[in-house]
Amino acid sequence: MSGQARTLYPEGVIGAPKHRRGHAMDNPAPATRLPAGTEVFSADNHISVADDIFYEHFPDDLKDYAPRIWYEDGAYLLGRPGQSMVVGDFSAVLMQYDDLAGAVSNNIDARVRELAEDGVDKELVFPNAVLALFHYPDKDLRERILRIYNEHIAAVQERSNGHSYGVGLINWWDPRGARRTLAELKLLGLKTFLMPLNPGNDDSGHVIDYSSAAMSAVWDEVEEAGLPVTHHIGESQPKCPSEVNSVAVAMMVNIDSFREMFSKYIFGGILDRHPSLRVGWFEGGIAWVPPALQDAEHVLASYRHMLTQHPEHDIRYYWDQHMCASFMVDGLGLAQIEEIGIDKVMWSSDYPHNESTFGYSERSLAAVVDAVGPEDAVRVVSGNVKAFLGV
Repeated sequence: MSGQARTLYPEGVIGAPKHRRGHAMDNPAPATRLPAGTEVFSADNHISVADDIFYEHFPDDLKDYAPRIWYEDGAYLLGRPGQSMVVGDFSAVLMQYDDLAGAVSNNIDARVRELAEDGVDKELVFPNAVLALFHYPDKDLRERILRIYNEHIAAVQERSNGHSYGVGLINWWDPRGARRTLAELKLLGLKTFLMPLNPGNDDSGHVIDYSSAAMSAVWDEVEEAGLPVTHHIGESQPKCPSEVNSVAVAMMVNIDSFREMFSKYIFGGILDRHPSLRVGWFEGGIAWVPPALQDAEHVLASYRHMLTQHPEHDIRYYWDQHMCASFMVDGLGLAQIEEIGIDKVMWSSDYPHNESTFGYSERSLAAVVDAVGPEDAVRVVSGNVKAFLGV
């Protein structure tokens, strides 16, 4: 992996994304070695909101409660004026890319151009700082915030002329709210939505357990809607912040954040009770999948006698029938592609994040071709995410 990493990260490319540029247009022949005409579809990109959309769309009697969005020191922040909810390393990271012309939602033409220059034709777009509003304390206003974002990202999707597909946000804490937001999201033309890995507390102050009986009605609504669920890294924080290189420590913790939710789908019985759910895991890579499956099999064998409810299928079934995951640069994962499944993995550029392949995507795509061959590479860089979204 380290040798491959040195090949993929050429000198002069790594650095702040706002100082990078794509090179696809510089090559007379495709450096990726993908078959001619392959449409590259990044399964995980991100977008910042530059306009003050929540304040603008809150009714006059509620504007004092609306989170504001403003530009400061190279980043688009949000929260109360002068009291950003985006602090510390997160705001410092935003400053690495928010100055890219295409990084923000009010400049979709520049975004499409920058992606094309990097060899990317289409994208699935997740939020950036807006995720800080997942736990806005007033739940009625929180749902209003999520619905405003959905309308905004759906408009971005429409303006992109088929290049960008927005990830919506739903009410995950109340079944009636889940039904409302899912129905509206579908009418807006959005193809999937993000559910937080850390769902917060219920009205009694107890931590929400996705696998509990109380949450079953929410999963009923999700299943009925028929849209795939996405989970994304970025919510986990170090238990003890590091005094040195805290951003790197935080990213290492963030990358490895799927196991609890993965286990609840299987051992918590979510997938047994809701067998038509489809689940995507984004930005955590794919190398985590084989050890997670192996460990789950060992746990089941070792603790079966202590379980009150047994999984209805073997562990591998849940991955094969319900799940997939995205990656950017994952030599270890690609080396285990036969174990993971060629139809279960989706390449992404993660534009415009620091860890994105923006500026060297052609090398990352070529590594996919080297690992799986041109024909299967088309599935990895395009076909699988299209199947996930149903587009």
